[in-house]
Amino acid sequence: MIFKRASLPSEGELVIATVDKVFDYGSYVKLDEYRNLQAYLPWSEVASKWVRNIRSLVREGQKIVVKVIRVDRKKGTVDVSLKKVNDDERRKKLVHWKREQKADKILELVASKLNKKEEEAYVEVGWKLEDRYGDVMTGLEEGLKSSGKALVEAGVPEAWIKPLLEEISKHSEERKVKVSKTVTLRSFSKQGINDIVKVLSEALQYGNEDYKVKVYTIGAPRYRIEVIGPEPKEGGQLLEEILERLSKAAESNNMDFKVVEQ
Repeated sequence: MIFKRASLPSEGELVIATVDKVFDYGSYVKLDEYRNLQAYLPWSEVASKWVRNIRSLVREGQKIVVKVIRVDRKKGTVDVSLKKVNDDERRKKLVHWKREQKADKILELVASKLNKKEEEAYVEVGWKLEDRYGDVMTGLEEGLKSSGKALVEAGVPEAWIKPLLEEISKHSEERKVKVSKTVTLRSFSKQGINDIVKVLSEALQYGNEDYKVKVYTIGAPRYRIEVIGPEPKEGGQLLEEILERLSKAAESNNMDFKVVEQ
């Protein structure tokens, strides 16, 4: 279980939630990162457009990304919104969540070897890495790169260093999968080449720590958009987002854009 130092999230924070109960007037969800704290998702915050049945958008057991819109710290209650989370925020949060889960697994395994509780792992290691490097997984990765120096600099006790390095090294080499699509892109203006470069360069902006985006010229007007990362499903979803954005960018620049059937 991922341990947050705060017992309640902050307003505006993006959180991972599991849908618990769905009613006609809204839904109750559990916040995965806050020890399954219950939060309320009102009907009015499910979608921007009117929907006949709330269950067509949320269902029991579903993992969703929501934004915290109200926190009553005296009562300990939290309200969240689904409609206020855009596609880019959702994608980035899910990538970050997977990294948090990976870091949590490493801390859990090492804590077990040292006969310590997982919460102790966060107090002695996790939160110290978070303070120094921004998040736990980044701190663990820096620790491996520096042969433990980064862990020591963060204040991690000596007893944790060796077993942490051993466990991090086991998880450092992830398999990489590749998904790609071929597109055609034509411009009929005098600045055609510049327009094409401008539109295709937008695809590269969607790369992140886990997923790399590459663009290849097959032979004008054919180009290949490639996404490389650990999960084929998420890579495919990212690729579809990129193609949709490229299509809109091409349309706004009066260009012809098509996805080639493979």
